[in-house]
Amino acid sequence: MVKYVLLSDNTLIYDYRNFPLLDFLPSAPSNTIPSSIYKFLRGKPMPATKTGELKYAPYALRKIEAALLGANKPGDVVVAHPDYLDKFVKDDTEVIGISTMDPFGLGPTTMSYYALFKTPEMNAWVKKEWEELIQKVNAARKGKKAKLLVGGPGVWEYTLLREEVERGNIDYLFQGEADDVAPLLFQQIAEDSIDKNMFIHGYSSFDETFHRYSKNDEKFLSRNGAAGLYPALDAIPNIVKPSVKSLNEIMRGCGIGCDFCEVTLRPLRYYPIEKIVEEIKVNIQLGGFDYAWIHTDEFFAYRHLQNYVPNEEVLKDLFRAIMAIPGVRRTNPTHGRISIPSAYPDLIRQLSEIGRAGPNNWIGIQVGLETGSERLAAMHMPAKTLPLRVGVDGSWQEIVWRGVYNLTKYFWRPAFTVQVGQTGETDEDNWDTVAIINRLSNSFVDGRPFEFTVTPLYNMPLGRIKAKTFTAELTPSMLAVYYAAYRHLAKMAMRDARKETKSRNLVVKAGVSSLISLGGLVMYKTIEHIAKKAGLDVEKVKSYGVGSNTHFESWQMVAKEN
Repeated sequence: MVKYVLLSDNTLIYDYRNFPLLDFLPSAPSNTIPSSIYKFLRGKPMPATKTGELKYAPYALRKIEAALLGANKPGDVVVAHPDYLDKFVKDDTEVIGISTMDPFGLGPTTMSYYALFKTPEMNAWVKKEWEELIQKVNAARKGKKAKLLVGGPGVWEYTLLREEVERGNIDYLFQGEADDVAPLLFQQIAEDSIDKNMFIHGYSSFDETFHRYSKNDEKFLSRNGAAGLYPALDAIPNIVKPSVKSLNEIMRGCGIGCDFCEVTLRPLRYYPIEKIVEEIKVNIQLGGFDYAWIHTDEFFAYRHLQNYVPNEEVLKDLFRAIMAIPGVRRTNPTHGRISIPSAYPDLIRQLSEIGRAGPNNWIGIQVGLETGSERLAAMHMPAKTLPLRVGVDGSWQEIVWRGVYNLTKYFWRPAFTVQVGQTGETDEDNWDTVAIINRLSNSFVDGRPFEFTVTPLYNMPLGRIKAKTFTAELTPSMLAVYYAAYRHLAKMAMRDARKETKSRNLVVKAGVSSLISLGGLVMYKTIEHIAKKAGLDVEKVKSYGVGSNTHFESWQMVAKEN
C-alpha cells in the first residue's frame, strides 16, 4: 500500500540538455516554439528507479517526502515518476500531492513573453504541460478514494483563476511552508478532518500596493497563525533522497526589502553548516553528483553582520566545508546581490580559489540587477547596495560595473534579471538600463569579455496580477531594454553555446549548441523586427551608453590600474 503519492510539475524534472537558461524554455508561448523543437530542447525527464520512482526530484518535493517519511513507513510514501503513476495510485491510496511553480503561465518570465509577443491567449508550454499532468492524475484516480492536493509556489495562480480548482477536480490547495506539518496535513486531508487550530480555510494575497490580506476559501488551506506561520529551523527535515541538479538549501528568506519581491517578507533562517553538509552528502552519495548547487535567495547575506556586511569567514568556511565533501568537485550559489563582489573583490577571489573556479569551471549566480536607473534603484530597492551607499561609494551603475568586473576576473558568471514596467518608471529610466547592459557587454577584464547573461522581465508583482490592473503593452523604451538584452544574449550564445553544452554525445552536443546559437540569433532578430515595427530606433540602442561616455572610460581606466 502506498498511502501518499507525490508528483512534480513536469517542467521541473526535464534536464534541458544541461544548458544554462534553457530552464526558462517552458515559459515561452507554445505558438512561438514548435512542439518538435520544444520537446527536443527540453531533453529527457529525470530517470526512473527500478521501482518506478523519480531518481531525482525537485528539492521542495524532497522536503515534503522527508517530512512524511518521518511519520510513516518507508513504503507508505512515494515520489512517483509520471510514467509510472498507475503503478502507485491504487484503491487504498489516500492522497496525491503535486508541487507546482507556474501552472497557468502567470509567472514573471512567462508574462514577459506574453507581453513581448502579444500572445492573444495565455498558452505557454508550462500551462500545457500542467493541464496534461492534471488530466493524467485524474484519470489514474478515477473511481478511487485518493484526494488531490496541490502545493508549491504556484498555488497563488489558482487564487486568480479560481474556476480551475473545480475544473481540475482538486480537493485542496496548500499555501505556505509545510516542512513540519506535512504528516498531519496529509492525514487530516485523507480523513476529512481539518484541525482548525492548525490550519485555516483560506489564503493570503497581496493588493496593488503589496499589502497582505487574507480571504476565506474552503478549498485552500494555510497555516494557522496561532501555530506559527513558518516552521522553526530545527523542525525542517533533511532530504533523504537526491534532488534535481543536486540542489540544497542553506537559508530561507532574504531581508533586503525590495518592494516588488514577496521573498523578503519571509523570516531569515540559516541552516548550520553541518546540516548543509549532511544534505549535500545525500546528493553526492545517492545521486552520483560531483557538484553542489546551494540555494539561497541572498547568498552573501548568509549569517551576515550588521548593515548586511558579509560574514566573510563564515562564507569561506561554508565553501571549504562543501568542497571537503568526498566527491564534490565544484559548487555555486543560486542567488546573490552585486554589491558584495563590487565592494569585496578579495572575498570573491578567495571563494573562487576554494571553489576551484577557472576557465573550465565558472561559478554561476543569479543576480537581480533589475534596473540601470539610479532613481528606480533608490525607489524600489534601496538596500540592494548594502553595505555600499549610492553617492558615497559610487553610482548604482558604477557599483554594478565593478561587481561584474570582479566576478568575471575570478570566473563567476552572473545571470541578471532586469525589469520594465516598474511603478514610477519613465522612458529615461529604461534607457539607463540599456546603457548599463551595453557598457557591460562592451567591457573586458584581463583581455576577456565580461561574462554575464541578462533576462528582461515585465514587472508583475503578485498584487498587480491579482488586482487585474496590469497591462502588458511594451512601449518603445521597454522594447529597447528587451532588444539590448537579447542582443547581448545572442552574442553570448554564439560565443559560448558549444563549450557550455554538456553532453558526452558529440552529435547531440553539436546539434544542441547549433540550435542554441541559431535560437539566440533568431530571438534577437525577432525582437528587432518587433521593436522596429513599434517605432524603436535600434541603431540608437546598439550604441547607447558606450563610446563617448567619459564615466564608462574612467571605469575602464580604474580597472586597469587595479
